[in-house]
Amino acid sequence: MSEKIKSSEITPESVYLNRRNFIRAGLLAGTVAATTVTYRLFNPQAVTETTGEAVDIPSAKPAQYSPTDEKVNTFEEITNYNNFYEFSTDKSSVASKARKFVTRPWTVEVNGLVQKPRVFDIDDLLRFEQEERTYRFRCVEAWSMVIPWTGFPLKSLLDQVEPLGNAKYVAFETFYDPKQMQSSFSAGIDFPYVEGLRMDEAMHPLTILATGLYGKLMPNQNGAPIRLVVPWKYGFKSIKSIAKITLTDVEPPATWNLSA
Repeated sequence: MSEKIKSSEITPESVYLNRRNFIRAGLLAGTVAATTVTYRLFNPQAVTETTGEAVDIPSAKPAQYSPTDEKVNTFEEITNYNNFYEFSTDKSSVASKARKFVTRPWTVEVNGLVQKPRVFDIDDLLRFEQEERTYRFRCVEAWSMVIPWTGFPLKSLLDQVEPLGNAKYVAFETFYDPKQMQSSFSAGIDFPYVEGLRMDEAMHPLTILATGLYGKLMPNQNGAPIRLVVPWKYGFKSIKSIAKITLTDVEPPATWNLSA
């Protein structure tokens, strides 16, 4: 790795102990258990049908930054145990609930404190030079997986719109369609889901926009067609199905902070 992430930059666990699942369990204090617990411990039932398009992503570069030599989880594991509250709060049900999610046509609007605001079509995004990145994905709920992502640095996208000097944060917003997704009432959080990063975090070479995994286009349940992956932060920071990116000079809201 060309740049080492300082331990002080890793998202503090204490900020996120108010998550809905922990509230239900009454765990309002303390630390999260070790994140080395894997998917297999939970043993979810696999769906009989894979969602998303089984289409290869052409010419993905071998991993330049893959700071793990751990065994990669299987495609079945990665695609059948998912947090995606827009579809279900039951991790093993997300894949079946997201099966008919429409991800084409798709656009991502990038605006705010930039010289060249732009709307990117999904095909524009797939034309960025794609890279393989294998990261351990850690959830605040004490489980983790090693996932072989395909994508490109977020910095590459931001360079295209030329951030202004006073841009300090990058705000992200997930696509939300009540005709395809469950209600905020059912999920227990407000939609659309929102998250944010500081500019230095967004421009870090390890921060990517992922367009697929295992060399295939991103499955619906994993955040199709494009999602954020920030490997040193907990998974809920890695917002899925991105529809809007805004550069701003004020710290943007985050869904789980708003739900506190």
